Amino acid sequence: MNITVYLGAFEGKDASLKQAVRELGMWIGASGNALVYGGSKSGLMGEIAESVLQAGGTVTGVEPKFFMDAELQYDNLTELIVTKDMTERKTKMIELGDAFIAFPGGTGTLEEISEVMSKVSLKQLDAPCILYNLNGYYDSLKALLAHMIEMGLSTPERQQGIYFADSMEEIKQIINRY
Repeated sequence: MNITVYLGAFEGKDASLKQAVRELGMWIGASGNALVYGGSKSGLMGEIAESVLQAGGTVTGVEPKFFMDAELQYDNLTELIVTKDMTERKTKMIELGDAFIAFPGGTGTLEEISEVMSKVSLKQLDAPCILYNLNGYYDSLKALLAHMIEMGLSTPERQQGIYFADSMEEIKQIINRY
């Protein structure tokens, strides 16, 4: 299974992020799954690629040309796909993915997983969309989705396939159901 992971090019201030992203990467690599991610060598993105590769897994990076020009790509990936821009990158990462995980990240992570959430809710994508709610990172988004239902702007059926996982164990359970 190709697991597309969205995450930041920064490490963040919380040391548990680095440990948790390495745990996720080691599991992806050791479990026989493959990683699809943004292709960068920096921050949490570099950490996940390195940990998947160290665990014997395969990694496909999808990097827009302007990041390649800035030499931000992780070398030694199993495959590196260069796109013309961010829009093409998002499309390719969704095409390649069988499951999607948003690790704590910044605005880019939020923007990318939002598109996946929308496709899942519209039944245009039959794949789990998991927000890794490490240390409550996505609590506010979880509350917003519940508020959408309360306000009659969404339904529980529309949000089927969107999951909030507080631990690696929960992520594994969700993925194994698909």
